Amino acid sequence: MSAPIVHGGGITAAAATFGGRPDDWLDLSTGINPCPVALPDIPARAWHRLPDRHLVDEARRAARDHYGSGEILPLPVPGTQSVIQLLPHLVEAGRLVGVTDNRVAVTDNKVAVTDNKVAVVSPTYGEYARAFASAGFAVDAIDDIAAIGAGHRLAVVVNPNNPDGLIWPTETLIALHDKMKSANGFLVVDEAFGDTDPALSLAFRAPRLPNLIIFRSFGKFFGLAGLRLGFAIARDDILERFEDWLGPWAVSGPALSIAGSLLRSDVSPIRGRIDERNAGLHAVLKGSGLQISGGTALFTLVADPRAGDIYTHLCRHHILVRKFDYAPDWLRFGLTPDPAADRRLGEALQRFER
Repeated sequence: MSAPIVHGGGITAAAATFGGRPDDWLDLSTGINPCPVALPDIPARAWHRLPDRHLVDEARRAARDHYGSGEILPLPVPGTQSVIQLLPHLVEAGRLVGVTDNRVAVTDNKVAVTDNKVAVVSPTYGEYARAFASAGFAVDAIDDIAAIGAGHRLAVVVNPNNPDGLIWPTETLIALHDKMKSANGFLVVDEAFGDTDPALSLAFRAPRLPNLIIFRSFGKFFGLAGLRLGFAIARDDILERFEDWLGPWAVSGPALSIAGSLLRSDVSPIRGRIDERNAGLHAVLKGSGLQISGGTALFTLVADPRAGDIYTHLCRHHILVRKFDYAPDWLRFGLTPDPAADRRLGEALQRFER
């Protein structure tokens, strides 16, 4: 089993190392909206009863309308991490029993596996590579979509990418889907950070792209990551597999109720608030002389040869940002919740000995 990946949000561990109470830390290590939306009314029965089918159906209809997925009803899942871990099973589901040369034919539009390779456009969210490697797949970390070939059974593209914010054009992704489809493979497009710019999404094209799987995060945009909710958008047989593998009652009744309400609400004020906070963060970083090298509306990537020292310095001021073992000159800054936090970050950076 591969080693766990260190993600953002580890305030407890940071406080154990650098002191202070976790509640006193400023957590900028994630790409989550720091200004969570007000929770809608949640019926008491959502807490009292197991999540009934009507709650699931209502959340799916709301997600369809919000994401614009047409006849596809997105599947609610307990965080997209849950379905990332199911992707190796999806590829394995196409294997034919008794085949020893690891090459199979395609029947009934099911997945055909001709080798044991997947492609992950990298660097990106590390759990994709980890999930496939743990399942025995060879993972090719690829920096250019053009390098994905017919030998790959599945390709993963995070769009916009985490942590550099790279955006792949829609037509490029559609061409990649068609290339994967011709080789009887899948394209997974992770749009976890896509809510702030819906024009980037492939969701409205998904009904015409049968080998496409889209993952959407709910908690990042709405600031409700603790809800552990996401959606998968794909053709019915793929979603049915995911639903079967996740088992009954995978998403809680309160989460479904909240999704059904918020996905039908006017989200323009949320986008406006995120843009405001993003502008505040950029002003602090630029005012501190740091070089912005990428990002999305929900986080900013800084490249600096002193990144490790800056990270430690900020931790000593009880501010946590995200560092990367594979890119020691990178730091990712999440949004601050308000101007006071902007000032706190700016003052800490000004104290850094250059």
